[in-house]
Amino acid sequence: MYRIREIDGDNEEIAETLSELHRMTFLQAASIPHFDEGHWWLASCESEPVAFAGVVPSAFISNAGYFSRVGVLRAHWGNRLQLRLMRAMEARVRRNGWCSIVSDTTENLSSANNFIRAGYRLFEPERRWAWSNSLYWRKAIG
Repeated sequence: MYRIREIDGDNEEIAETLSELHRMTFLQAASIPHFDEGHWWLASCESEPVAFAGVVPSAFISNAGYFSRVGVLRAHWGNRLQLRLMRAMEARVRRNGWCSIVSDTTENLSSANNFIRAGYRLFEPERRWAWSNSLYWRKAIG
């Protein structure tokens, strides 16, 4: 039913699709990332884009990818798309030779539970990069 593929964020048309999905999933709660940086995935249902995710090199943790965004349209919640996108990112992180993935969540219980389901663990970074009430996640990739 769903197709997940790694895409080229440098492509203008794809970047616009990602931007639109970002606007629909994050509303105005987060700034639109630079899709020309890192690696990005698009999930489609019957050729319609319904979810996206991205990983970039971490600016705070050595030799790690930073799981920078995931957005799933509300109509497609409950279909494990975030978990499937996480697995795709983990495979890319392995191919890049990075040893872990890090991320953060802020007041998002569903995402926190998905991090736990996917084997991520809470950690306290030496330097916090998100909000004062954010949780930090890390998963070793081997």
